[in-house]
Amino acid sequence: MNNVKWSLLVYSILAAAGIMGIGIAISEKSLVGAIACILAVIVIMGMGFRTKRKMRENGEL
Repeated sequence: MNNVKWSLLVYSILAAAGIMGIGIAISEKSLVGAIACILAVIVIMGMGFRTKRKMRENGEL
């Protein structure tokens, strides 16, 4: 547990929640909700990849 990168774990949990939100929005037939969740997943995953790149550049990974 000493090597857990908590920020990356939080990003992955949020992205998974966003993906679940897409499924829920589709089942509820909510186009606005589905689009919002898709955008949220794109933003969260982008932030996660950017954080991972910065950590790799700084030698933290």
